[in-house]
Amino acid sequence: IGWYAVHINANDIATKGARPLWYLATLLLPEDLTTEAVVEKIFHDTLEACRAVGVTLIGGHTEVTDGLSRPIVVGQMLGETYKNQLVRADGATPGDLIILTKGIAIEGTTVIAREHETDLFDVLDQKTLKKSRQFIHSPGISVLQEATIATECGSVHAMHDPTEGGLATALHELAWAAGVGLRVRTEAIPVFPETQALCNHYHLDPLGLIASGALLIVVPSAEADLVLARLGHAAISATVIGEVTDRRHGIKMHTASGVCDLPLFEQDELTKV
Repeated sequence: IGWYAVHINANDIATKGARPLWYLATLLLPEDLTTEAVVEKIFHDTLEACRAVGVTLIGGHTEVTDGLSRPIVVGQMLGETYKNQLVRADGATPGDLIILTKGIAIEGTTVIAREHETDLFDVLDQKTLKKSRQFIHSPGISVLQEATIATECGSVHAMHDPTEGGLATALHELAWAAGVGLRVRTEAIPVFPETQALCNHYHLDPLGLIASGALLIVVPSAEADLVLARLGHAAISATVIGEVTDRRHGIKMHTASGVCDLPLFEQDELTKV
């Protein structure tokens, strides 16, 4: 939980075009389940993650709290960027292209594989199940590297890391923030075979499954090739999945069977599991 909280907070700073630098964590521990080993493990993982993303743990609060069934971490990350390099969520402009890194539902895949492993022995072979469990590390839920590369390339108009509600919700949020429409090609959206297998088994739509680890980068069409090339040089897969349109055209999804509205999920698909 300590490792996880650091990376999720660092993602939020990185998608603003900023460099994460300082971290504070409030750690609330359950009265009946807390041991010295548990506390040492959480702080060890927290500090390891801080070193990985180049931040310093500068404070916070820790206490044993009555009425909890599990540890809770509330994190706050602070970072810096130049004012003229700040990337806002509302910067998408008609004509921009939408780049997606890695693939969708990385977090959803690893959570399902970790929490329902015994149910999946007949669904995935052991090698694939082990790989799915490790999605949290590879491809990984951190988007710091790709966000930094995109920011350094030049004119990024917007960035967003899909989390709860999956890719579909993140795309809606980008469109709402900027007051624009979107046209997304479903055949261009990378879905890992492990993710697809789990979604097929549990009857989930990968577009609505929690998706930390992917990054949406909105750039002028003339700069898309440069961003893709720089990401590729860093061995980060990335794909253009659509473009920004005028809001009058709506938020649309192009499928093999035609054009329809991009679905909006009232709750994350993970809750069905």
